[in-house]
Amino acid sequence: MKCIDLFSGCGGLSLGFEKSGFEVVAAFEYWEPAIEVYKNNFTHPIFNQDLTNEQEAIEKIRMFSPDLIMGGPPCQDFSSAGKRDITQGRADLTYHFANIVCAIKPKWFVMENVEQIKKSHILEDVIEQFEYTGYGLTAVILDASLCGVPQSRTRFFLIGHMGDQHNQLTGILRKNLSEKKMTIRDYLGDQLGVNVYYRHPRNYNRRGIFTIDEPSPTVRGVNRPIPKGYTLNSCDPENVDLQNVRPLTTIERSYLQTFPNTFKFSGTKTNLEQMIGNAVPVNLGTFIANAIKEYCIHGTIKTSLFEEMQPFELPKKVLNRMS
Repeated sequence: MKCIDLFSGCGGLSLGFEKSGFEVVAAFEYWEPAIEVYKNNFTHPIFNQDLTNEQEAIEKIRMFSPDLIMGGPPCQDFSSAGKRDITQGRADLTYHFANIVCAIKPKWFVMENVEQIKKSHILEDVIEQFEYTGYGLTAVILDASLCGVPQSRTRFFLIGHMGDQHNQLTGILRKNLSEKKMTIRDYLGDQLGVNVYYRHPRNYNRRGIFTIDEPSPTVRGVNRPIPKGYTLNSCDPENVDLQNVRPLTTIERSYLQTFPNTFKFSGTKTNLEQMIGNAVPVNLGTFIANAIKEYCIHGTIKTSLFEEMQPFELPKKVLNRMS
């Protein structure tokens, strides 16, 4: 299945789909530092393209006749790490993603974003657009730590299949979830050489010390050393010697995003932290790709007639094996 990756960043989603056996034929990105990293890790072309210029983008994409278009329109205006202001402009890129998909009409599309997008009228608008174009939709909120990623990162996915009914992939996605959350030790063993580490909190009312025997918190685009005079939070692990606590390195944080150690990163520390924090975890991309592949081979899992007959609705909570 030929795929196009829009808003590709450094390539987390592309690599995830390639791991599942999909053929990524091209990517589109507008941030030069991410483009350079992408070029160093993939053989297919990446276009430096402003996707608000929809007509130009559509003409280039049509050359590849993709079966699937995927992408994560930049989410800062929806994100809890941002200003949560959908009037700031980046949220408009969700409209551009939908417009491009509905113009090309691939068999499949995958849209990734932060969980907060489900509270936005913009999502309601693009869902209506996708339905009008003929897509059957599946929407889920996934905890990455149940999808092969050692990180408690919740993300919203909207998956569309042309001419299909709604909710067709929910059963497969639910079945494929892990029974327990993946910890850093589960994924990396003792590779990091530490049992505890510092992750800079958004404010000092939150914990900043974490252990490798739990999933990491969401990897963000901010990575700072532990400040002098840091006071242990009530939720921090007990009996921690702060003299021996360090933040994870930039490359170590890429491992939490499940980039392999063979992935070539280059650029300034600030840019690398940002592109790694913005990336879709590779294994989370593979989890979605595997579900699509399984559906194409075996069809849906009919968990109940009631669920299959339901109209499309946005999920209210994170998907788990029991829900």
